[in-house]
Amino acid sequence: MPAQFIAQANPPADPSHLPKSLSELRVELKLDVLKPEEVKALKHFRAAANYIAAAMIFLKDDVLLERKITHDDIKTRLLGHWGTCPGLVLVNAHLNRLICKHNADILFVVGPGHGAPGVLSCLWLEDSLSKFFPRYSRDKAGLKNLIAGFSTPGGFPSHINAETPGSIHEGGELGYALSVAFGAVMDNPDLIVACVVGDGEAETGPTATAWHGYKYIDPAESGAVIPIVHVNGFKISERTIYGTMDDLEIVALFSGYGYQVRFVEDLENIDQDMAASLEWAYAEIKKIQKAAREGKAIVKPRWPVLILRSPKGWSGPKQFHGEYIEGSFHSHQVPLPNAKTSPEELACLQEWLSSYDVPALFDAKTGTPKEDVLSVVPKEPGKRMGQRREANTAYVPLKMPEWMGLAVERGSEESCMKRVGEFLLQVMDANPKSFRIFSPDELVSNKLDAVFRDTGRNFQWDPACRAQGGRVIEILSEHTCQGMLQGYTLTGRTGLFPSYEAFLGIVHTMMVQYSKFVKMAHETTWRNDVGSLNYVETSTWARQEHNGFSHQNPSFIGAVLNLKPALARVYLPPDANCFLSTVSHCLRAKNYVNLMVGSKQPTPVWLSPEEANQHCIAGASIWKFASVDEGVDPDVVIVGIGVEVTFEVIAAAALLRTEIPSLRVRVVNVTDLMILGPERSHPHSLTDTDFERLFTKDKAIHFNYHGYPGELKSLLFGRPNTSRITIEGYREEGTTTTPFDMMVKNHVSRYDVAVAAIRGAASTNEKVATYAHEKINYLLHLAEKDKQYAKENGKDRDEMYDTPKFN
Repeated sequence: MPAQFIAQANPPADPSHLPKSLSELRVELKLDVLKPEEVKALKHFRAAANYIAAAMIFLKDDVLLERKITHDDIKTRLLGHWGTCPGLVLVNAHLNRLICKHNADILFVVGPGHGAPGVLSCLWLEDSLSKFFPRYSRDKAGLKNLIAGFSTPGGFPSHINAETPGSIHEGGELGYALSVAFGAVMDNPDLIVACVVGDGEAETGPTATAWHGYKYIDPAESGAVIPIVHVNGFKISERTIYGTMDDLEIVALFSGYGYQVRFVEDLENIDQDMAASLEWAYAEIKKIQKAAREGKAIVKPRWPVLILRSPKGWSGPKQFHGEYIEGSFHSHQVPLPNAKTSPEELACLQEWLSSYDVPALFDAKTGTPKEDVLSVVPKEPGKRMGQRREANTAYVPLKMPEWMGLAVERGSEESCMKRVGEFLLQVMDANPKSFRIFSPDELVSNKLDAVFRDTGRNFQWDPACRAQGGRVIEILSEHTCQGMLQGYTLTGRTGLFPSYEAFLGIVHTMMVQYSKFVKMAHETTWRNDVGSLNYVETSTWARQEHNGFSHQNPSFIGAVLNLKPALARVYLPPDANCFLSTVSHCLRAKNYVNLMVGSKQPTPVWLSPEEANQHCIAGASIWKFASVDEGVDPDVVIVGIGVEVTFEVIAAAALLRTEIPSLRVRVVNVTDLMILGPERSHPHSLTDTDFERLFTKDKAIHFNYHGYPGELKSLLFGRPNTSRITIEGYREEGTTTTPFDMMVKNHVSRYDVAVAAIRGAASTNEKVATYAHEKINYLLHLAEKDKQYAKENGKDRDEMYDTPKFN
């Protein structure tokens, strides 16, 4: 029997007593925890699940092998991934056993997402599919529907997604299963998430950092993760890194991360090995939790991790045409890709499927699994992993404080983020077990640190934070923050992800994968609401204190705009009161991806609390105080979208009031970006009639936009008479410079806005046209003088950001 290795549970603080070699870490566990009848039942469950998984890839008929299969029984297109399935089935079977023995609450998160056949087959055996999809009843008809329909139109796809009962993780992209699992157990003290990490997935950067997740789990208040690294040695066509590592390398790696390591690799006695390993892991978790919950927390506890070594494609064809299949990359997807046309491959498939002894597993008449197979399944439906409430019915709406009590007086100056920080403090107080902030080490920098008055960081390796009930997860990994936020949200709670604007793009594809999961969840009849995924984007390109060009990137706005309209929401509140209203709305909203873009610097408060609330509900409004004759009968409309660029629009309106009194300006602010899209393109989009009421029917419109101009052009495409629209925004021009110089470099300064207004108004107002050229050149001259001042003095003129005054 191969030796079993465990890293020492609580090594002495004195480094001289630490293990010097692998032999000092070697511990053997007894592998006789199962009775013979349990071993038999587990083997039969695994054989039944493996058979179904293999049949799902190949068969469209004769799903119980009642006769010799023919080419006509084989699907036209063979889709699916076989290689990882036997390992997933093994884990699933033994998690069921653990649930039955200990009445445990276990959720299953699967990193190898394309192992759907191995998961779906187990869900069918535990009768969880039929609860949500009656056509997959646990009988012959339901089995045929499952097998024949897999990877065909209307059937399950080849990867785990929101249609898979019990899932909280989209399997289309590797790297995020572990961080999602850690997010799921936060504030779920009785929950254990068993997370399978494929050895290909383990090569990704997001997974590498997510191993530190336990350093942010307080065992007194949260559940636990059992990570299971599935080392089958190969990815699509190459060896995996973990597959080439020896025992010492793996133990050293995971011991360094802070884990106890156990290998599960005794193939001759795999059920005894896996049962003993999970019993050990479960006992270690309970020991750590018990100590913490009794006020005697273990300092830096070593949590269990299992390293499962099994052949890729285990129990499938050993070799064919002189090439190894089992234990090689040839089993990764479809081991016998020509079974539809090749007599040799068809015969090999017949031998493979028959090896599971189907008559011993299923009733020949009804197709239902035999009793010993079903004995592995938890009796209580709610305990079955496909029916866990955390994956479907756990959403708890936040208790929201009244934000107007924190509003500031119109005409004052305030940082949007400082005011929001005060509000988030109240949200945390009202929701001590259902709201967290996931921040990549930027909370203080982004001026949201008011939350730390009543809470702290939940960093268990830091003596100052340990066991303090902190509600802030702060780790310098956007991927880990995103994964934890997803796991936390999809298990019923609500979170917030604040970040420097430039670095949200790091989680672009993760956010898109999440949105696909939510989209598919909407299309089921049984998935319930979840809280929204909430991003706060600050430290923007427009105010870059000491950071330069590398920190100037508003592209995450476009990433959200590209989502399904039913899911996407983008807000650019213009002041602190509007931001309070927006955050309050987003934290109450369900099922969306909300992006809020603001400023951490003090800026003018343009609207009273009541005005701000009305403005945010409308999504846009005419700002009468900055418009000529309150915006009636304008020559031109100038529009601000974003904090700093809106200031420039207001400054331009004041400048034009002085320089060209005959020019009639209407000032509009847009806070909800989605209202601009063509009528019916988004749930928030204005009708064409309302669009014309706001922006006029035929007058020139100039947009001063925080993001890339192309985004706004795409959004406005389809609106009538767009030839009258001009747009300026971030032009990918920047450096470490003054705020005003950044405005000039990107053509969004007050002078640029004023010039655009003159040019637009000159086409309909003859008075303006008569001196347009003169005034435009004068304004450009002023811009050059201000730019030169900044260059010579290292700062903008002191009065540059005084709040504009209107007579």
